[in-house]
Amino acid sequence: MSWKMEVEVEGKWASNACRYETKDEAEQAGRELLGRWFVPTGSRAVLSGDPVNYRIVDGRPEPIREAS
Repeated sequence: MSWKMEVEVEGKWASNACRYETKDEAEQAGRELLGRWFVPTGSRAVLSGDPVNYRIVDGRPEPIREAS
């Protein structure tokens, strides 16, 4: 289980492929994106069944790289 960030654009919710370990991280990602984009009017964190693949580092989303 993971959390995803969704943004509201013209009354519809949209997401990307970023999945976070915690609700707080997904909410931070939403706030960070709202600070850069002008079109979205809101953001929220939603539970996802996908594996975690991102984390927040220094306030910005960063992909989790698998160990080689």
